[in-house]
Amino acid sequence: MSELTMNKTKGQINIVLNSKNINHLVKDEKMERIDYDQHTVLKEIQKELDQLIGLGNVKKLIKEIYAWLYINKARKEKGLKSNKQALHMIFKGNPGTGKTTVARLLGKLFFEMNVLSKGHFIEAERADLVGEYIGHTANKTRDLIKKARGGILFIDEAYSLARGGEKDFGKEAIDTLVKGMEDYCEDLVVILAGYPAEMDYFLSLNPGLPSRFPLMIEFPDYTVDELVKIAKQMLHERDYEFTIEAERKLYNHIEELLEGRSGGKFSNGRYIRNLIEKAIRKQAVRLLHEGRYDKKELMLIRDRDLISG
Repeated sequence: MSELTMNKTKGQINIVLNSKNINHLVKDEKMERIDYDQHTVLKEIQKELDQLIGLGNVKKLIKEIYAWLYINKARKEKGLKSNKQALHMIFKGNPGTGKTTVARLLGKLFFEMNVLSKGHFIEAERADLVGEYIGHTANKTRDLIKKARGGILFIDEAYSLARGGEKDFGKEAIDTLVKGMEDYCEDLVVILAGYPAEMDYFLSLNPGLPSRFPLMIEFPDYTVDELVKIAKQMLHERDYEFTIEAERKLYNHIEELLEGRSGGKFSNGRYIRNLIEKAIRKQAVRLLHEGRYDKKELMLIRDRDLISG
């Protein structure tokens, strides 16, 4: 048994670890490491996840999903009982927080782990499921499910399926979707996504839904620092860079924007992408007027190129 001694001197508590305790801590630390040569699938997914700014809790959950699938496969090979669990998910978060990107990565992961036969990604919204007359909705939803079999069916703003009440065809779409999830549970993963508050309300209206979507992932809004990093990453991918003044202006603009929104919705990465694209266009017009086309100037986004508001 490990020993731990505590010496109390002049109001201070000193914790003394003997060699057994230290060895135990070293072992625990080693347990956090993964041999990626053995787990090449995780290595590739991890490489793509590392390109995403923030999303610490999301990355952790994807690692847990991989571990569960891998260990389940190992148990099955050793003749042990393998646990069956549906992989349907709820993604809750504002626009531009990485929900679609992560869903695509999951499709790739599930294909590589032989969970899905194709791993393709089908994105849909209310109009793709809900018809205009009786019987139309069920057919549209079934066709969509058939198209998505073997991959990921990602339904954005899923709460809109319940916005019309009991007489709305959205309820028929939900019922048909649930049946399809049960019929093709071995080769289909459905992800419902939307704003956090609206998704909570949607799930409260359908008591049977939460149990069918055992994995619920929160996509938090990005911080100011993370949004600036995203902007710099977007520029770098396009062979541009900020001047120090431009980066400072962007930081202050985002900080003011987040402080003034009072809990309202914010489009996160989408807002940054639009801001960057406007800045690149404005820079182009500025350089045209200035007649400056040297390499350094072609790359620089200056503070006057950034449009605030």
